[in-house]
Amino acid sequence: MARVRGRSGGRISVAALTCYKPGHRTRLVDRPRRDDGRRDGRKSFSWRDYRDLLIAAHQQLGGPSVLVRDNLNVHEAADLRQWAAAREWLTIGPA
Repeated sequence: MARVRGRSGGRISVAALTCYKPGHRTRLVDRPRRDDGRRDGRKSFSWRDYRDLLIAAHQQLGGPSVLVRDNLNVHEAADLRQWAAAREWLTIGPA
């Protein structure tokens, strides 16, 4: 195992969706986010970042989607739930 020392210059977070469609290969749609280290910068994904990830997955898959999520607080954000409720192609399952 290689050992990495020193600072890398920032944290990277990744949000990803594993996408299944009967008769097709499984797909992974992901988005990285790098913390630039600025005090006023956001370190984690916002509900808008998750919204954009869902839109990208929808465009790539070209059909309705069912989202199974965990209880991460941003996944429960009222703005994300309101946005999702207005999309007939998106169904959000229980956590």
